[in-house]
Amino acid sequence: MQIILKEDINTLGYKDDVVTVKDGYGRNYLLPQGKAVIATESAKKMLAENLRQRAHKLAKIKEEAEAAAANLKDVTLTIGAKTSSSGKIFGSVTNIQVAEALEKAGFNVDRKIIYIKEAVKEVGSFVATIKLHKEVSVEIPFEVVSE
Repeated sequence: MQIILKEDINTLGYKDDVVTVKDGYGRNYLLPQGKAVIATESAKKMLAENLRQRAHKLAKIKEEAEAAAANLKDVTLTIGAKTSSSGKIFGSVTNIQVAEALEKAGFNVDRKIIYIKEAVKEVGSFVATIKLHKEVSVEIPFEVVSE
């Protein structure tokens, strides 16, 4: 089943992408939630026209994302966490703590666009990826220390 996404979905694609999904996923989740529409010929033509009209706006958004990525490029974060004597963290460090640390550093980044590949459950150095635009992402190194 081909659908047109109405919003960014992390594992599937970005807004206005035409993607192929299994029928059940499309009919039972994406369509009822309003996250997608069925990609009929008329819907594809409307999408192409809308994208053509929005091309200038999208270029400006991409430039802003690249500027933000340039500002975030040299940032390193230190996040404190409660740990046991062996260096294991009680719980884990998530994108919420990374977003709070970025806010303390003076950057306002939505936690929903911050991705950490592996679970952070011990003290050490890790990397978080911030996807500012579908073509622009920046990696932020952060260190977890014991409080």
